[in-house]
Parts: sequence; structure tokens; C-alpha cells
Amino acid sequence: MKVLTIGGAMHDSIAIIESERIERMVMRNADTSFLLLEEGRKTEAHDISTHCGGGAVNTAVSFARLGFDTSTLIKLGKDQRADEILTRLESEGVSTRWVMRDSTAPTGASLLIASHDRNAAVFTFRGANTLLRESELQDNAFAVDLVYISSLSNESADCFPQLVKKAKAQGALVATNPGVRQLSARTGPFYETLSDIDILSINQTEADALVPYLVTSVGEGGPTLPLLPDEEPLTLVARGFSNGGYDITLPHFTKAMLERGLKYVVITAGSDGAFVASQDGLLFCPAHHIDVAGTAGGGDAFASTFAAFITLGKPLENAIKAATLNSASVISSIDTQTGLLGVDQLQNNLKEMTQELTLRHWTAQEAGF
Repeated sequence: MKVLTIGGAMHDSIAIIESERIERMVMRNADTSFLLLEEGRKTEAHDISTHCGGGAVNTAVSFARLGFDTSTLIKLGKDQRADEILTRLESEGVSTRWVMRDSTAPTGASLLIASHDRNAAVFTFRGANTLLRESELQDNAFAVDLVYISSLSNESADCFPQLVKKAKAQGALVATNPGVRQLSARTGPFYETLSDIDILSINQTEADALVPYLVTSVGEGGPTLPLLPDEEPLTLVARGFSNGGYDITLPHFTKAMLERGLKYVVITAGSDGAFVASQDGLLFCPAHHIDVAGTAGGGDAFASTFAAFITLGKPLENAIKAATLNSASVISSIDTQTGLLGVDQLQNNLKEMTQELTLRHWTAQEAGF
């Protein structure tokens, strides 16, 4: 099976700060916390390391390790960062045929500060990642089984509708994991493409960004999911999604997205687990809890693994479990790729841990679809 990944390529620098050396402030009335650095003082780091990252690169490595014939469409500068990323891709067997290099901007870079629960604060310089143009998109690049589009920004995000169009013209499945900036600034063009997208993967924050636009057509509120006797509602089931003074329930949100043509709506909720909505109903898989070294890359691992299993025709239950296990493996390492599992190891983990991951299923009728 052939896959093309599209999106960001980054050179990551990761600083690990021991919890006692950096303060954390948690907001009492919001789902927000802050890492506090003292101005003008050197803070001792446990380690500082550099890695290759970015949505398109992370997912390309993920697909390659899962046995796909993988290529990536990214834009790099003409600098040492770009050379390191190209070397990394080639070492993983990822084709760089469609990689472009731009002399007007450096390769993108990120600085991650990881402390406390290792949910890193990230400083991002997007660089050449923002400079993808429609005129540079070659039709034959999309002649694959699956086109996976990670988050895009600025000028590159303007290409999103054309990327989806070219993928469907070649008969490819389309999976995407758009970021908050793309969803907030280009909501209209995103919605216009939904009927051509097969798999949408978003987290809770990204889903919140869609609420104001969505309620204009389907309204606020919505039905809630039925619970078993003595069943505690999961956080996302109880909370739903909220933004700009608007609120919408989980089943109402996913039903509205499915009605726009999506086949699968994947919503990850961190340590709480993940939901997948389809015409068969709503499926929940709990997280596989491990010692967290860094949360960066967990979403890329989940979304790419789920898309890979669906493309291969695997059962939905296997797809969500495999995605959960691969994501957990990634966040057990500080960087975004070391923990990505090969296909044999992932299959072994599925056999060993499938009983641990007890799924909760609501039928289409129960979910109000």
C-alpha cells in the first residue's frame, strides 16, 4: 500500500527540566497550566537533545514502520536542518522524491520545554513550512492508496482544498489532522472539503475551535449519550465542546460532522482515551497508561496508525486499539519518533494487551446518528 504524507517538517530541540527546577501554575477555572521560567537566570536542564519532527515527517516514519510504501511532500530550506531531516527520512525508507527546498526561508524549527507531566511547552518557528503553493503540486504525487494531510499554516493552509481535490481525483483515501490555527482561520474552506475527507482526526482543543461555525447550521446543545447503571460519564461525554459562548454535546458534534460526508471522526482526549464516530455508532477506547516522557508526537502516532489500519481494511476495533498502543509507545520517549512501533511489534502488543483495552460502544441509535 502506498501513502503520501503532507505537512510540516521541523527540527526539534528538546530541553528536559526537572520538576523541582521549574514552577508550574494551574488555572483553577480553566483546563490550562503554565510553566514558569525565572527571568535572567540559568535553569539547569536534565538533558537537551535534537531530533527531526513535524506532522508530515512523524507520520511518514510511522507509516514506513507499519510497512507502507511511503513518500512525503514537505518544504524545507536550504540549510543544515533540511539535510538532517532528509537523512532521517532516507534512513527510515521514506521517499523524498516530492520534497521541495526553498531558498527564501529556513527549515522550520521547534523548541520544546518538558517538565512536570512532560506535556511540553513549545516554541515554534514555521519557516519554509508556510510556503507551499498550489502551482507546485504535481498530480502524480497523489497516485497512492492514502493521502495523509497533517496540520498546515499560512500560505500552505490555503492549499488544503486543492490537496484534497487532487487526492480524490487519484482515487486515494484522504485522512487529515488539521491544527487549531488552520481550523480557526480557514474554517469555511475546511468545511467545504469535508465531503471528500474519509478520516478526520482532531483533539478536544481542535474540536472546540469548530464549535462556533458548526452551531450556525446545527444549533447548540444536543442529546447526551446513555449510560449504564452506575457508569461514570467520561470527561468529554460530560463536557462536550465549547467555544465563544457556544456549547455542543459529543454525539451532536460527531453526528453533524458525519452528515457532512466524513466516514470516520476521531477525537482524542489525552489520558482519557479516544472516540471514533462512524455510521455504526460511537466507539471509545481508554488510554494505555504508561510512564510519560513527553507528549509530543502522540497525536501523530494515533492518527497515522488509525488511518493505516483503516486503509488496510482492518476492523474498526483493531484500528482504535492499535492507534492507542502506538501512541502510548511514542509518549514513553521524549521525542516524536523513537517509540513508533514496527508492524510486527504492534501486532504482538495488540495480542498481549487487547483484553486490557476494554472498548465502550454506543450504537448509531443510542448515539442519535
